[in-house]
Amino acid sequence: MTDIDPRTFLTALFRCAVKAADPRDAIASHLPEPPKGRTVVVGAGKAASRMAAALESLWDGPLEGVVIDRHGKVTPTRNIRVVQAAHPVPDQAGLSGSRALLDAVSGLSPDDLVIALISGGGSSLLPLPGGELSFEDEIAVNRALLRSGAPIGSMNVVRKHISGIKGGRLAKAAAPARVVSLLVSDVAGDDPAMVASGPTVPDGTTPQDALDIIAEYRMSLPEKVMAHLGSPAAIAPKPDDPDLARNSAVIIASARTSLHAAADLARSMGITPVVLSDAIEGEARDIGRMHAAMAREVAGFDQPFEKPVVMLSGGETTVTLAEGPYGRGGRNTEFLLSLARGIEGCEGVHALAADTDGIDGSEDNAGAFADGQSLSRMRGAGVDPKKALCRHDAWTAFSAIGDLFITGQTGTNVNDFRAILIR
Repeated sequence: MTDIDPRTFLTALFRCAVKAADPRDAIASHLPEPPKGRTVVVGAGKAASRMAAALESLWDGPLEGVVIDRHGKVTPTRNIRVVQAAHPVPDQAGLSGSRALLDAVSGLSPDDLVIALISGGGSSLLPLPGGELSFEDEIAVNRALLRSGAPIGSMNVVRKHISGIKGGRLAKAAAPARVVSLLVSDVAGDDPAMVASGPTVPDGTTPQDALDIIAEYRMSLPEKVMAHLGSPAAIAPKPDDPDLARNSAVIIASARTSLHAAADLARSMGITPVVLSDAIEGEARDIGRMHAAMAREVAGFDQPFEKPVVMLSGGETTVTLAEGPYGRGGRNTEFLLSLARGIEGCEGVHALAADTDGIDGSEDNAGAFADGQSLSRMRGAGVDPKKALCRHDAWTAFSAIGDLFITGQTGTNVNDFRAILIR
């Protein structure tokens, strides 16, 4: 490892993790049996078009359907229509796409099969207000959730109880056809019902659970939303719903599989890997400080792990926005800026944090690199790291020193990838 550039090493681990979450290989080993009747494909998420193209190349027989991917580059498909919509704040294209999915599964028979291709990001790409709610109400909820600092699982509980398509409602609309859901998980714990707020997978949460989350994170939502959550329209299909009895759901790719693939690569390159967790949640800056403390302990005292070692972790951190103004950034760059403050001056520590979908926040970078000299370089470039962190302006700080990590959209999404090398 002494002759390998740390950033080259960290980049190789990231690319290995993304490859392990590639939908084609994962779908190939989870194909359902062809039905007697029609095969209809529906889906949503940041990996939707890639999953659809993979299924088309693998399926022996006719296919039809529609999936929703985000704006930007998508994988071309032959027979499955790809709708592009906005993420993370929904737009009218997503609303039209959600209706197209419901249309695609209407009027099916027990002999028909619905294959649902669901991946992270699908919650925002599948807007469809439930009950008497308006599209503007759903956007208001989504904005409040993004500002709240709530973990993705909690956000998705709220989303599914104000929706007309999430929380198993898409599967309910497809009855009596059988629904097989293939999921690329971006949620801690890999609960199928939480990926993209479970449009084809019901769960046991209730509208009261959503109200409790709203209270816990002190969200201010429109009165119509609060009234809706007290109405029967907020109740989603239950797991024991007889219309869903023949359905199945399987996680085909996740942060766990990706992290362990990266760990195997590190081991083959002579560096001991330690997978801390694939389900780390919390404020990005707090998680950054925690990782920095561990890195310093290893660097200085060979505890709790001996050098050389690479610490790997996944999950999804959050960034809670108080009153503005704000800068530019995402949860991975914010994590790294906090980490960089904690390892300042520490020799031999190099880190990469990036979103496996290739986009961190709303900018064009997947994440960034950091080391013990990052803050010094930022100050030399005229950036105050402390102020940048306070203003959620980590993108500007890392851009100023040329340390952004840019990959382009990857076609998959198993959430955050963090690797810290201590030599």
